[in-house]
Amino acid sequence: MAAFNDERQALAQQREAQCGKWDNINPDHAARLRLQNRFRTGLDIARYTAAIMREDMAAYDADTSKYTQSLGCWHGFIGQQKLISIKKHFGETKGRYLYLSGWMVAAMRSEFGPLPDQSMHEKTSVPALIEELYTFLRQADSRELNHLFRELDNARQAGDELKSKELLDRIDNFQTHVVPIIADIDAGFGNAEATYLLAKKMIEAGACCLQIENQVSDEKQCGHQDGKVTVPHEDFIAKLNAVRYAFLELGVEDGVIVARTDSLGAGLTQKIAVSREPGDLGDQYNRYLDGDEITSADDIANGDVVIKQDGKLVKVKRLASGLYQFKPGTGEDRVVLDCITSLQNGADLLWIETEKPHVGQIKGMVDRIREVCPDAKLVYNNSPSFNWTLNFRQQVFDAWEAEGKDVSDYDRADLMNEKYDATPLAQLADEWTQNFQRDAAREAGIFHHLITLPTYHTAALSTDNLARGYFGEEGMLAYVSGVQRREIREGIATVKHQDMAGSNIGDDHKEFFHGEAALKAGGKANTMNQFG
Repeated sequence: MAAFNDERQALAQQREAQCGKWDNINPDHAARLRLQNRFRTGLDIARYTAAIMREDMAAYDADTSKYTQSLGCWHGFIGQQKLISIKKHFGETKGRYLYLSGWMVAAMRSEFGPLPDQSMHEKTSVPALIEELYTFLRQADSRELNHLFRELDNARQAGDELKSKELLDRIDNFQTHVVPIIADIDAGFGNAEATYLLAKKMIEAGACCLQIENQVSDEKQCGHQDGKVTVPHEDFIAKLNAVRYAFLELGVEDGVIVARTDSLGAGLTQKIAVSREPGDLGDQYNRYLDGDEITSADDIANGDVVIKQDGKLVKVKRLASGLYQFKPGTGEDRVVLDCITSLQNGADLLWIETEKPHVGQIKGMVDRIREVCPDAKLVYNNSPSFNWTLNFRQQVFDAWEAEGKDVSDYDRADLMNEKYDATPLAQLADEWTQNFQRDAAREAGIFHHLITLPTYHTAALSTDNLARGYFGEEGMLAYVSGVQRREIREGIATVKHQDMAGSNIGDDHKEFFHGEAALKAGGKANTMNQFG
């Protein structure tokens, strides 16, 4: 970002060149507007954030403690508040991203109303949310810089040169709230051409990283639901190519592709892969298809499909839906093949959708992948679809049992019971949960940890608490004590909601445009002043 004084001087020279026609334009004000609008287009954002992701990926390769994190979003305000909170509590945004969840878009943003995560929502709602997220993040920049400029005005008026210099330094070294967004393009919303067109819209809106999964577009399911149907690698590679072409066409050479595999929980495929010779990619995909060996044409009925599998003729098991089944217990092998194939064909990061958060399980697959692709890195879904409490209590139970410890005081199937909350087992399980991201980053190659739906759940929980009190005995005290007073005590900027919505920025603009005639909202009668 250019220095404030440099911008101001350049604009002053431009004003002078207009021979009086721009005398009403204050170079100081124009420079402020420029610095408050650092990113002109979504492509500016995509290029800037792609470079950040590449730097972070290199940093993780050198030191696995440098893993990154994000939280899912369904509204621009939610994303803005996350980044404001990160800057407030940690002083910088390094390594913290936003995740745009297809589940969240389907459930919260579709014109059809709440939908399951099955790619039934309008595909245009995804790039629209990316644009909205960055609009709010840029507004956070404008608001924070506006406060700094106001402080600078006051310091100058007071003749405090030391304070003025400090504020100019903070302005010139301002850290933007704009961070990478990992955006969910589901299974591509159609064929490869449809994927390419949607990818372009998402990149133009600012996305530097697109996550695409190997399910069939028109049969897509949430990764934690049953009935998932995968596609042959050739079909998936075509969509990886489509996304890469979209990045290259728009000049985002550092664009990041996350290839997600749902094969661990997917037992079905829509197609038998094309195989041209034994051992090729199609043959490797087909060898996992379930079926019965046949020795005679009499074993074949109408509609049966026969393939050659490991030198034998096999009648593939086909459901009434026309879908084909994979052999039971082949999920991990198919995941490893998917991941290696994706990395060898243009993907930058992997996403393995699992049924539980288990470092050992993930590590087992990643170790096999890294035998072929040593720099393989994962994005991992720390999903609210997992019962984290139960999973980790059961993991501790199993570990203790394997060590020969006495676990007779615990019922493994009932470990979610509140009676266990204060037990040593529960306390250790909480420690494992707390360390899960660090352990998985170190042991299992996870570069990025995300939670897909956190604010969906926090919004429901906080609203439930407020409604119970407000409509019950507490009345207005439920809001005052449970929300507003906590905002004040904890320094939450939204307590001044007028300012958050841009009221002070608008006042300054009015002064820029109208001078002394400006009719401003932030005078003595503004009740926002009650909050200091």
